[in-house]
Amino acid sequence: MGDWLGYFEAMTDVLSQLVDLLALEQIEENLFRGQSQDLGWGLVFGGQVLGQALSAAVQTVPKDRKVHSLHAYFLRPGDAKKPIVYDVDRIRDGKSFTTRRVVAIQNGRPIFNFSASFQIEEEGFDHADEMPAGIPGPEGIKNEQTLWQEREHLIPAPFRDRALAERPIELRSVDPQDPFNPKKLEPQNAVWVRAIAPLPDDDALHRYLLAYCSDFAFVTTSLRPHAASWVSPKFQVASIDHAMWFHRPFRVDQWLLHVIESPSASGARGLVRGQFFTQDGALVASTIQEGLQRRRG
Repeated sequence: MGDWLGYFEAMTDVLSQLVDLLALEQIEENLFRGQSQDLGWGLVFGGQVLGQALSAAVQTVPKDRKVHSLHAYFLRPGDAKKPIVYDVDRIRDGKSFTTRRVVAIQNGRPIFNFSASFQIEEEGFDHADEMPAGIPGPEGIKNEQTLWQEREHLIPAPFRDRALAERPIELRSVDPQDPFNPKKLEPQNAVWVRAIAPLPDDDALHRYLLAYCSDFAFVTTSLRPHAASWVSPKFQVASIDHAMWFHRPFRVDQWLLHVIESPSASGARGLVRGQFFTQDGALVASTIQEGLQRRRG
């Protein structure tokens, strides 16, 4: 605990708040409660529920087993003003693998359904995709907060303070879309992500923080070829499902590149898939999500 205290002293307030948000309170055997965070739009951010559900599952799994995959469905919007209860079902404890199912509940109804699989460390074959060539590093790229500040006058007044507030995770998009004046772009994106301060040497913490990060700038990639923006009242954009696979060790307090592409959009849904790479090119995680993208009126 002493090491953790030292890290919390070194962290910024917003990062320590995020770590605390994902830690959860155990209220009964297999039952956990997490507070909600309002990022400015009144609804719970999907990455928060992903990270908290994984945190709840981790707390019921032997420490020698690490999550290698997760699959989730977003069932209802979450209210950012209210806490969320996570009910963990201990489906299976095998010799090598452990499986958990988690239901997130708010106002007495499930808002999110989640399954995760954990494995002991084992040796095996090893190969991986290479990081795409030609993508610039994070140095010199404007972060998301700077881009919002440049458009401060366009942000609706009720959301302005939260939209401009300091964030625990820094995002630097290689080719950012202007949400207030979107243009037709290729259905591809590449975003550098990193926690804004050092984090403890806790592998589980880094994994559920990466789950949290994996929902940033993700399904909106499928809007890029249509010159559409998630901030426009003409469109409804929401995550439907999300899957993630963890391949190799990583740290969220070091730069990671999320390379994203959208191979299809149809039926008011957009599909995106991505890969997380370390700055030196190691593939550490894969992601996929389908999201609602519905025109209003």
